[in-house]
Amino acid sequence: MSFWEELKNKEAVVMYGMGDGAEKILRVLESKGVSVSDFFASDGFVRGQSFLGKRVKTLSEIRQSYPSFAIVSAFGSSLPDVMALFDALDKTDDLYIPDVSPCGGELFDDAFVSAHREEIASARSLLSDSRSREVFDAMIAYRLSGRLSDLKQSECDLGEVWESVLRQEDAVFVDAGAYRGDTAAEFIARRKAETIIAIEPDARSFQKCEAYLSSCGVAYEAHHAAAWEQDGVLTFAAKGSRASARSQNGKTVEVAARSIDSILGGRTVDYIKYDTEGAEKEALLGSAETIRACAPDLCVSLYHKSEDLFALPLLIKSIQPEYRMYLRRFPYIPAWDLNLYCVKR
Repeated sequence: MSFWEELKNKEAVVMYGMGDGAEKILRVLESKGVSVSDFFASDGFVRGQSFLGKRVKTLSEIRQSYPSFAIVSAFGSSLPDVMALFDALDKTDDLYIPDVSPCGGELFDDAFVSAHREEIASARSLLSDSRSREVFDAMIAYRLSGRLSDLKQSECDLGEVWESVLRQEDAVFVDAGAYRGDTAAEFIARRKAETIIAIEPDARSFQKCEAYLSSCGVAYEAHHAAAWEQDGVLTFAAKGSRASARSQNGKTVEVAARSIDSILGGRTVDYIKYDTEGAEKEALLGSAETIRACAPDLCVSLYHKSEDLFALPLLIKSIQPEYRMYLRRFPYIPAWDLNLYCVKR
């Protein structure tokens, strides 16, 4: 039984956090027949604000109000001090940390696992080392349990990926979903970079990325576009953040869509990273010719949609059967920063 069902049996359910993430999780809870009694925030953030008509409380007020309660977290972070707060809360309280897909789609629950059991098993069989299979299993356990202990079982060391998984001769890097250049900076620090080809759809992030690339002393191309299956135009939310998405309510902006194959025009590359906010499938299909021709190292985000965990490894294997695949996840709450690395040995 997944934790979504367990929550029905709790005397009270309270939510830690507010905002868009909280509203998304509330919709799932409502669909499961679970009501939230109150909202609270860390002591330093409680300043008399309200959320959805309820005054936001401190944790001490929650403890005074409810003799028994479960906490559902509604925000994410990779900051060490915030993660330490979660560790402390997990030791003292009944804490659940939901993993709701950032880009929508199906919920990863018991019914989802049952419906995709064969695909899940097939994707697991593609993984090339025991640590990858441990991370895969921990991800499924965590998504069903909501428990921090299961989530922490999947944590890995980023340095190990660069030193032991990826090839050492990477020089030409395609950064699909370049954001503000943070991954490009990491590549430059880890490898003898020859050329960076950055693709970023959000206008403000693109400007910051291009400013960084122009100052880093490495040859570069910067494309203000969304990595996609083919060239065209897409409509994005004008949010100026990592979460800019193709289909959200509110102000939107049209952005060019480019396939990586079109941008490269047959050129050889060494490494491609895909962090395209739920469009990883389309970006992969748009680089299929390149993957078949030169089998660059790949880093593919697997956390934006529930099915990414199995659907994207299976897709990549159909494009380039010679890849070895490694699954790693780096410290983040909830289960974000989950990446599949593909290397031709």
